[in-house]
Amino acid sequence: MPSRGELEDIARRWIECGWQRGNADAVLAMYAPDFVDVSNPYAERGTGEDNVRGIRELYAAFPDFFAQIEDIIVDTGSGKLAVRWSANGTHRGEFFGVAPTGRCVTFYGIETLRVVDGLIVERAGEWDGIEILRQIDGRS
Repeated sequence: MPSRGELEDIARRWIECGWQRGNADAVLAMYAPDFVDVSNPYAERGTGEDNVRGIRELYAAFPDFFAQIEDIIVDTGSGKLAVRWSANGTHRGEFFGVAPTGRCVTFYGIETLRVVDGLIVERAGEWDGIEILRQIDGRS
């Protein structure tokens, strides 16, 4: 069973690689071959490739996107962890069909990960896409 420190390290590396640097390939390397993304918009049960597609699309729309970890909660018994984050970025590319506006957005989300043998086997996450659209539309 992984220790609290090992799980926290995985969570920090996952956020750092994917949501602070936009390094989708490094995130993909953290996923087990049978990884499942239960919150993926592209498939009912998304794969690692589906998940990193979202990272690439996010950074195409918000090249300066940066997520800050607010909290990490760990359950060593199940290998599960939760990461609550805040993020910001500047709308420089199309996002949900909206042409670039140059507006800065700030939003929040939470991710849960399950880790087995040092690799992420499952991810679920929530963030408010409507809030992002409201801000890039200038209604913030």
